Amino acid sequence: MSLNTTENHDIKGNTHLADATHSPPKTGRLAAASSIGTALEWYDFAVYNIMAALIFNHVFFPSFDPIVGTILAFSTYAVGYVSRPVGGMIFGHLGDVKGRSFVLVTTLVLMGVTTALMGLLPGYATWGVWSPILLVTLRFVQGIALGGEWAGAVLLSMEHGKSHQRGRNASFAQVGPSCGTLIGTGTITLITLLLSAGDFQAWGWRMPFLLSLVLVIFGLWLRHGVPETPAFLKLEETKHTSHTPLKDVFTKHPRSLLIAGGSRIGSDVLYALVVVFTLTYVTTVLHLPRPLALGATMLGALGNAITVPMFGALSDRFGRRPVYIFGAVAAMIWAFMFFVFLDSTQPILICLAVFVGLIIHAMMYGPQAAFITEQFPTQVRYAGSSLAYTLAGIIGGGFAPLIITTLFKEYDSTFAISLYVVLALLITAVSVFAAKETAHKPL
Repeated sequence: MSLNTTENHDIKGNTHLADATHSPPKTGRLAAASSIGTALEWYDFAVYNIMAALIFNHVFFPSFDPIVGTILAFSTYAVGYVSRPVGGMIFGHLGDVKGRSFVLVTTLVLMGVTTALMGLLPGYATWGVWSPILLVTLRFVQGIALGGEWAGAVLLSMEHGKSHQRGRNASFAQVGPSCGTLIGTGTITLITLLLSAGDFQAWGWRMPFLLSLVLVIFGLWLRHGVPETPAFLKLEETKHTSHTPLKDVFTKHPRSLLIAGGSRIGSDVLYALVVVFTLTYVTTVLHLPRPLALGATMLGALGNAITVPMFGALSDRFGRRPVYIFGAVAAMIWAFMFFVFLDSTQPILICLAVFVGLIIHAMMYGPQAAFITEQFPTQVRYAGSSLAYTLAGIIGGGFAPLIITTLFKEYDSTFAISLYVVLALLITAVSVFAAKETAHKPL
């Protein structure tokens, strides 16, 4: 009861504190500052994902057949998810103790530097086994940065915004992945059109990694103009910050951790299917042109970026649970229809498969940020959200491309893949159903 009183007092005090110390940032800048970090980090992840599907099996794992090389490349992809909980623990603790703004600058710089270093890394032919080892190391650090970034980006917009718009405001950070995927895929598509296949494999693949530094500079400028959130400032003023946020999450909020984590698994697996595996399937199995796969991904990413805030706003009106569960059920159906469209080998139907898949993904991804962060009180919101998001990411997105590719190699059929996707979505649906509705409750 005392905790709830404190929470309600925070909400009343936040507005007063914001007015007294600074004027609230404008919605446009707030949205951009929130999404730029996740855009950068998913730009980096998108570039890595595409290269893992198309290039890394030749550059870093050249002694294996194409499918086995791709599996090894996706194994390094999984490392980026395994390391996320490390970032979630480190930066989750700092975010609840030192503040949201401090962490967001640190993770932005860390992500950009590691990605640029990937673009400078010599291949297997030059450095031998050290080349893939260093690739995995950089991927691990990249995952640490992303593990600490997401929750801070969400809280930056949600804790600054109005309470009845939390779903929409929190979804600003969720637009970042689609924007990053769109920019990354567009950059690679442009480079592949300008270069020959030989030049692209020899050196052209490095350019998108190096260009991430431009996004870092832009992101630092954006975030410099957004102050610390009123919710955290109020905790500091009243000396209610937690000294052991990680311990508090595990000992006081285990149910919230399970629900929040479970809600993410299905959307991650669906994303891995529609975005990551499609590149391999279209180019390696269907033997269709690479620009077709990249173009379909760009189209889907654009649709996802537009609709994520729409579904976030819908969750403000109708509740997080109804919108979220509807998306999970739609995704279960599309898990089977998806390959019907791909196997047609018709460019229009392939683009439609990816586009619809990412719109369905947006139904879950739009309300997801608010849903996860609303499971935890302000004192441990950064740590709890980070842990739920990153731990679930290992089970969901981290190993999904590897599992999907292995299932296809083992059974030579897409049916097993669809069943795997449905199983992940069932976990999400059950988790969301088990939660209490939080859309219209105070933080």
